[in-house]
Amino acid sequence: MRGEGRTRGMAGPGNRALGPLSAMAVAAAIAACQPASSAEPVRPLPANRGLTAAQGTCGGCHAVERHGVSPNPKAPPFAAIVNRQGVTPETLSSWLRDAHNYPEEMEFYLEGPEVDELVAYMLTLRDPNHRPDS
Repeated sequence: MRGEGRTRGMAGPGNRALGPLSAMAVAAAIAACQPASSAEPVRPLPANRGLTAAQGTCGGCHAVERHGVSPNPKAPPFAAIVNRQGVTPETLSSWLRDAHNYPEEMEFYLEGPEVDELVAYMLTLRDPNHRPDS
């Protein structure tokens, strides 16, 4: 009998009437899943930009990642700095903004947004389980 083996209401080689409609529905669904184009480029988060700044500006002396040893033994790792008692986002930001605080080896100047990004990154290195040395 003609039409045997065809599934009613399903697209496929045996059901030509729904084939073009199904193809259009699939194309529309795929188009709907595409991200909208944006005139503005996606900017990295401040902490990500802070890591980049830390690696370029501070990494020659400090260990700037969660684990590691500072290249300069006199320069504490960032994780040790942010886990010190009394260090807050405000105290860290204030210290980094006041260039006269820097040791002589630190001959550079950070702009306001760079400080904010660096502080945002450094604070990601805080360990909630850190206990100060006795």
